Amino acid sequence: MKLTEITHRQWAGYLLISALLLIAIQGLISLGQLAGYKLTYHHAIDNIENRISLDSAYLDIGSRMMNTPVNQSAVRRYAGRLNNEISKLDYPARVVAMQGVEIDDTWSKVAEPTHAAYSQRETILLTSAEQLIEVTVAVRPWYAALSLHPGAIIAALLLAIPVCRQRIRSPHPRRKARTVEKEPSQPRLIINLHTKTLHNGMCVDDFTMQNKPFCFYVALVKYCIDNPDAQLSHHKDVPAELIQAANGVFARLIELGHTKRKRPDFNANLDKTLSEIRSTLEEAFGQYAQAKEKYYPPRAQGEGSRSKQHSFTLTNITAEDVEIIGH
Repeated sequence: MKLTEITHRQWAGYLLISALLLIAIQGLISLGQLAGYKLTYHHAIDNIENRISLDSAYLDIGSRMMNTPVNQSAVRRYAGRLNNEISKLDYPARVVAMQGVEIDDTWSKVAEPTHAAYSQRETILLTSAEQLIEVTVAVRPWYAALSLHPGAIIAALLLAIPVCRQRIRSPHPRRKARTVEKEPSQPRLIINLHTKTLHNGMCVDDFTMQNKPFCFYVALVKYCIDNPDAQLSHHKDVPAELIQAANGVFARLIELGHTKRKRPDFNANLDKTLSEIRSTLEEAFGQYAQAKEKYYPPRAQGEGSRSKQHSFTLTNITAEDVEIIGH
């Protein structure tokens, strides 16, 4: 289906399906991101504990038993080196204090400006041979691990295409059935120029006509749809617009190979032409007398001057009542 054939409603449906697919795909990705965050977080805490435990014997953190103070500059240098190693592993945690000594975290603002703030803090208590070591760790919040993945957008747009295409080609069967129930079948005039036949839209039979009445009737139908208030009288010449339309239908029959004869005079023998048209319509709509009236050129009623006032215009016909194939 071409893009120009897609309606605004179908575009809206495509965008809606894309949005739903995006939510579903991004939801799965977000679950994976949260699982990865949790795993990485536990690895970070475990590695920090293990590293400090191994290095505690070499840290100048003082001793309560020996009543020696903490070497703050040495602790800050050690924490800085530890944080640099942690940042290389992209762990969502940093050491911000050790044994009561606050660590300058300006390195995080310079090295990782795009990272979320380490707003949550946790305290780790480590027991060494001589004393208890208190370490404060700043942790990146869990929602910082969530991000919109561009792959989810691309996948949603691509997956929505076959879904929408299937919906456009295969309308819902229940909806289609309800439409049929609300619109009962009615006879309808179908004119096929390819086969030069008339059809009532109900039965399988086609009904043929001679070239002249066929062309005149097709032109008459089109003329009366465009001019429902026109008065077409037997004793007057046929309007030039109607004659021109009849000539156009005859030219189309020549193109389709139905005739090679000279173009007939549609003003001549009008009564005979209308009589042949009515005869074919009697055959086509014989079982549907009520529906036939809108397609049937009325007969003249009365004699003499009364019949001269008669009009054979199809006054009740509309474009919805007719289908012309091959025009």
